[in-house]
Amino acid sequence: MSSSFTSFASFYETWFEQLHHLVHQLSTCPRPPTPPDHHHHLLHVVQKVISHYAEYYRVKALAAERDALAVFVAPWATTLERSLHWIAGWRPTTAFHLVYSESSIHFEAHIVDILRGFRTGDLGDLSPSQFRCVSELQCETVKEENAISEELSEWQEGASELMGACTNLDMKMGRLVSVLKKADDLRLRTVRKVVELLTPQQAVEFLIAAAELQFGVRGWGMNQDRRRGNV
Repeated sequence: MSSSFTSFASFYETWFEQLHHLVHQLSTCPRPPTPPDHHHHLLHVVQKVISHYAEYYRVKALAAERDALAVFVAPWATTLERSLHWIAGWRPTTAFHLVYSESSIHFEAHIVDILRGFRTGDLGDLSPSQFRCVSELQCETVKEENAISEELSEWQEGASELMGACTNLDMKMGRLVSVLKKADDLRLRTVRKVVELLTPQQAVEFLIAAAELQFGVRGWGMNQDRRRGNV
């Protein structure tokens, strides 16, 4: 692994540990946020988490400019994580599946209260308007995913050009960097847009669920790699 990537791997470990601390802050937020100061506190913590993700993608983009192929194979990830990757990261549409599954879990947990007319304010209490907006955003995201996937396919189909004597390798790698950045941009925009469609309480629950999924997959992947002797 190159020295620049050793540096990024170190950054990722620190970033991942900081994510744990941020999720703890999310978990201890008062829910539902009754007084105004609770509401502002939720918004503040949610923004801290979004900024944390943005910082990860900013540093990752710089690493891609130095070594696009290393970023693409994601050596900082476990074997399990890499098997689930879409262009060196999670598939953006995963966010919508998470919203729907968490909404179902919360709805079933409070179904008696909901049937009695009580509003829980959590992800199980999404309004028809919110469901419609989430569905529309999902359709838009699927289109963007497909477009980026097609761009990667075109890059891969031109792999034979890499063997040519007159190949402009820098230009070829530049196209791969562009694909990587577009994929990460879509990932970040998707999280931001989903959060914008939710109330602060719902956004907290969504971000906790997303991070816990990430923690779970990485933890399981590390255990599997240890058993295989990969770590």
